Amino acid sequence: MKTLERGFKAWAERTSLALRRELGITADDSLCPYRLSESLDVEIWTPSQVPGITQEVLEQLLKNDPWGWSATSFQVNGKCIVIYNPRHSSGRQTSDLMHELSHLILAHQPATIILSLQLENVRLRSFDQKQEDEANCLAWALLLPREGLFRAKRSRKSVEQIAEQYGVTSTLVKYRLNSTGVERQIKFLRH
Repeated sequence: MKTLERGFKAWAERTSLALRRELGITADDSLCPYRLSESLDVEIWTPSQVPGITQEVLEQLLKNDPWGWSATSFQVNGKCIVIYNPRHSSGRQTSDLMHELSHLILAHQPATIILSLQLENVRLRSFDQKQEDEANCLAWALLLPREGLFRAKRSRKSVEQIAEQYGVTSTLVKYRLNSTGVERQIKFLRH
């Protein structure tokens, strides 16, 4: 996340808490991406919900590939739609959906996609690393606000317990504990 502007992480934390207040939840509660999508008037689909999608394309999109696509967002007739890969773990799906919703909250310009008719060659024609880093930063602050992480660690919850509390992966919890400085702060307070 080297492309983030100074102050963006603090802004993401404040925005996370503000959106949570609007939704009537605290920093200690999990934030369901479906609940946030409703408040943003965004529809969430799986590929099988895409009108007119062929079985062949559906099979290609849903093949078991842990490194395959995660989620994408676009507009159709003025309506924002996010499509996600239901083959990933629920924690990964939560992160992927929140990432796409964060792009929409940040009003990012979508990447252009080149797609062959046989789906043999899917590439991003344009890619903005700054936008990706900003969406990750906001998504992860929305899912795991620093304030809630601090309280969870202060009450001696394990990484796995925190992941379960927030509905995310243990990997994301570990990342946020380190990147927010919560892990370091808790160790300092205990010594």
